[in-house]
Amino acid sequence: MTAEAPAAPTLSYGRLVPVTVHFDDLDALGLLHNARYPVMVERAWAELWTEHGFRFEGDWAAAGDACNAVKELRITYEAPVTRPGAYAVHLWLERLGTTGLTYGFRFCSADGSTTYAQGTRVLVRLDSATMRPAPWSEAFRGAGRELLRSED
Repeated sequence: MTAEAPAAPTLSYGRLVPVTVHFDDLDALGLLHNARYPVMVERAWAELWTEHGFRFEGDWAAAGDACNAVKELRITYEAPVTRPGAYAVHLWLERLGTTGLTYGFRFCSADGSTTYAQGTRVLVRLDSATMRPAPWSEAFRGAGRELLRSED
């Protein structure tokens, strides 16, 4: 008799993006190094926004909504990641303002059932010429609305 794998939890908001932890992401104790979590979250966001056509290709003037800066990063580590392999990042938007946004994330097991770290990050959209806050485009706002976490 074979045991069935547990069903992946259904997400009521956001997206689950697969990521891979490699052996060299681990520290001397064999744990995922604390600085690697934000890097993997950033890569997951880059993949998600690229799917929507938003990317940086070396030209800040042409970058549009990809011209942004981090204002704040908060992360809480819940459980250690102790081995390389397949994991995921659950991504969503908490707030989508005129020139800024706050996104939430969970670094989790590949099926989303176990949370290893979670947090939020605040981004500000910048005008490439002045480096001052600038409004998100309507196309970006449309894609972002799909990721908003509802107030349940």
